[in-house]
Amino acid sequence: MNLLGDAYAMLGRHLRSSVRMPVWVVVELIQPAIWLVLYGQLFRSVALIPGFTGGSYIQFLMPGIVVMDSLFGAAWAGMGILTDLDRGVLDRLLTTPASRTGIILARVLHSAVVVAVQTVVVVVIALMVGARLGGGVEGAVLLLVVAMLEAAGFAAASNGLTLLVRREETFIAVLNLFTLPLTFLSATLMSQSLMPGWMRAAARFNPVNWAAHAARLATSRPAALGPALPYLLPLAGFALVAGAFATWAFSVYRRAT
Repeated sequence: MNLLGDAYAMLGRHLRSSVRMPVWVVVELIQPAIWLVLYGQLFRSVALIPGFTGGSYIQFLMPGIVVMDSLFGAAWAGMGILTDLDRGVLDRLLTTPASRTGIILARVLHSAVVVAVQTVVVVVIALMVGARLGGGVEGAVLLLVVAMLEAAGFAAASNGLTLLVRREETFIAVLNLFTLPLTFLSATLMSQSLMPGWMRAAARFNPVNWAAHAARLATSRPAALGPALPYLLPLAGFALVAGAFATWAFSVYRRAT
């Protein structure tokens, strides 16, 4: 109960901090909409390529933008810890009886909540330009679950990485090294059937690809939970492993200080 109570209290702090920055709120809500419009127009002819599966490209793209937005939003979550490290906030928290796991959990939940709001924005705009939610209400809920699971995993990994490197330059370099390859080694923007064989093989082990397939099933067919489970379960496992990594990294930071 102490863990959940502390996580809830600190989650409120993070959410209030986000709302107090109007520019951040606008950027976080508008950016996925811009991606949807730009990518939708730029790659719309992809749907004409023989072998492409997914109907219209905007229908194919909607879950892809949700997944991509979840990745990029959560991957930068570690910047918040860097700010707290520079200002001494994290060290002051360690002098309190607050749950150490709760400190990390609050940051992970914050990323998941922000991604959930962004997902709603993307879906609304996509529906306005011709996309459809084939899974209905259940599909919409499943899409939110997929986005939040992905965000939780990458936010935890980002926070853990930050606590290990503790330098902005190193953090940004590592982040840039992995985020774009993870995006392109997935079915986020392109049908997996059109990928080269080696990319399809690599995509099997990519959490972003798991999220892309699960999200696409949520939006393209009714009763999508069953077919999505082979992707949801490893995605949940990734989130748990990343959470364990972040907790371990926090213990390493505490011993070092």
